[in-house]
Amino acid sequence: MYKSFSMELAGRTLTVDIGRVAKQANGAAFMHYGDTTVLSTATASDKPRDGIDFFPLSVEYEEKMYAAGKIPGGFNKREGKASENAVLTSRVIDRPMRPLFPKDYRNDVTLNNLVMSVDPECRPELVAMLGSAIAACVSDIPFDGPCAMTQVGMVDGQFIINPSQSEWKEGDLNLTVASTREKVIMIEAGANEIPEAAMIEAIYRAHEVNQVIIKFIDSIVAEVGKEKHAYESCAIPEELFAAMKEIVPPEQMEEAVFTDEKQVREESIRQITEKLTEAFADKEDWLAVLDEAVYQYQKKTVRKMILKDQKRPDGRRMDQIRPLSAEVDIIPRVHGSAMFTRGQTQICNVCTLGPLSDAQKLDGLDENEVSKRYMHHYNFPSYSVGETKPSRGPGRREIGHGALAERALLPVLPSTEEFPYAIRTVSETFESNGSTSMASTCASCMSLMAAGVPIKKMVAGISCGLVTGETDDDFVLLTDIQGLEDFFGDMDFKVTGTVDGITAIQMDIKIHGLTRPIVEGAIARCREARLFIMDTCMRPEISEPRPELSPYAPKIEQIMIDPQKIGDVVGKQGKVINKIIEETGVKIDIEDDGSVSVCGVDADMIKKAISIIESIVNDVEVGQVITGKVARIMNFGAFVELAPNKDGMVHISRLSEKRVGKVEDVVNIGDEVTVRVIEIDKMGRINLTMKPSEMTGDVPVVESSDRGDRGGRGGRDRGDRRDRGGRGGRDRDRRDRDDSFDGDDE
Repeated sequence: MYKSFSMELAGRTLTVDIGRVAKQANGAAFMHYGDTTVLSTATASDKPRDGIDFFPLSVEYEEKMYAAGKIPGGFNKREGKASENAVLTSRVIDRPMRPLFPKDYRNDVTLNNLVMSVDPECRPELVAMLGSAIAACVSDIPFDGPCAMTQVGMVDGQFIINPSQSEWKEGDLNLTVASTREKVIMIEAGANEIPEAAMIEAIYRAHEVNQVIIKFIDSIVAEVGKEKHAYESCAIPEELFAAMKEIVPPEQMEEAVFTDEKQVREESIRQITEKLTEAFADKEDWLAVLDEAVYQYQKKTVRKMILKDQKRPDGRRMDQIRPLSAEVDIIPRVHGSAMFTRGQTQICNVCTLGPLSDAQKLDGLDENEVSKRYMHHYNFPSYSVGETKPSRGPGRREIGHGALAERALLPVLPSTEEFPYAIRTVSETFESNGSTSMASTCASCMSLMAAGVPIKKMVAGISCGLVTGETDDDFVLLTDIQGLEDFFGDMDFKVTGTVDGITAIQMDIKIHGLTRPIVEGAIARCREARLFIMDTCMRPEISEPRPELSPYAPKIEQIMIDPQKIGDVVGKQGKVINKIIEETGVKIDIEDDGSVSVCGVDADMIKKAISIIESIVNDVEVGQVITGKVARIMNFGAFVELAPNKDGMVHISRLSEKRVGKVEDVVNIGDEVTVRVIEIDKMGRINLTMKPSEMTGDVPVVESSDRGDRGGRGGRDRGDRRDRGGRGGRDRDRRDRDDSFDGDDE
């Protein structure tokens, strides 16, 4: 049965079609917001997957290029690997929805979002988020919804609910908030140093809008929602827990888990697991779930000690940060490097600078975003956690962590006008035990400063954890959570920022939402911690960007030229610019507005390339002294290339103060000579002199009888010859024949 539902949301109409398409999915919502169209579906397997101890949820966000009227770039004209934006969107949908499925549910569930049309005024990511929630709610899959999501932007200090693509990109805030009826369940933000109070206000403004959307979803579910199906529970039997406590008393488990050494803890747990395996050797059903049971036993022990006894596994206070250390320049010859260590979490970050042509090209649905000049990549090798596993490239977690650290630094980066470089930072995880993404933020900030990137302010990040009790008021916040507190706790609340405000937030939770006191407390705790990290660890090592770039970094000089002369610099089929590059070894990038960036390691070659470009675009003036190469020799004089496609002639009588019988007695082809412009005739031909007596002072008068209309063949801009008709259009062979008559006249 086909039903359509509509509501007004932030000044636009949101329409949800149920039963119109994809009827074989467990749940499907055909979403329309403005002209943005997304098909969201929820499907589940009939039976649980064997041999797993987690909920197998997959979230997909598929960007179809036809949605933006594009054909995919490259040789393969078909969508392939998910873009970075698609991966990040999938993660934002996954994080708030995963905790709302039953913890003991082991059936495979897939939430798929197919973007079919994009309206620049209605961001498709938001539509997919809402579509996934609605599809899960109306399906027969067990789901403790509804939940809703709202995005908040900020332009000129004013909050904008569900901003357009351009407002989202150009504004000072990119905030996504997910909520249930009572609580906030997910926060994702990038911000231009937004103060903590303003961020909290924006979060709860989005929470209010979410309540309106939830009422709308409730009305849909009431009319077309399916009854939730029964499922086979995979919960650990209570009798197993009772038997485990008899063999391993709670005091012994406490002793095993409460240590600041990860390896010591893991060895203690391994011994306990072996002991329990021997004890339950005749109970195959218990052995099948023993690893999960031991995990749950650890979790209950840690949570009880934190919540009731105010004791953390490594003995720290609730607001205490692990030991900190920082170093710069630990890697030779790279453009910038830094290492940041916090407890058993250690990140080495390397910064590389390049010309703007090295910026990453993007092939996505946003027509306004075609490239990005700052890239932060994060790697998480298995050795960082003492495991062995082959490297298969970055997964969704690595992409997400890199994007978070990238978002954290973006607001403090210099503009391309201030610093015309593409910038790549890479975080290598040497050791991991909690919040490597925040360590990456600190390390990348120091690496950028070490490389001489003139960032505006220092940025640091930290993560805050949470353990909750039976009531909303019963909770404990934990500053700088380690891996165990992350696994067994209820929240991972990451915040990055400067002394003046927040630059990024990412919040993951395992419970059904956070109260406002928890959100406000976590944000305040993170501010205190990041300021402490900057003051006690980062600034003592490097307090500001270095004034000079590394000697191994490329140097970039920028000039502006007349946009109409870009073609002269490039030349036919790129011959002119390629010749400059070949001669000087530099890279040259030219923008449509006439901005020219010349990049190279050798400063002299950069200056030479700029000089050549300026000689091409600047008009030759009488009296100007220029150094060029002899390009051709005739019996009456030598033609000197002043710039690509621009030459002038030194008549034989002006090669030397003495009488010259033969041009080759003074110059040969390829010689570099210094000449002075003494005349530019009405046809644009340039006449030169090499006489020392004429190189300074007043420009000598050249009588028209010497050259005049008969064409003494002073050179002129070859481009002008091509553009003008008549004699300028003749080929060089014919021109040479004409030149011979001037020689006879002399």
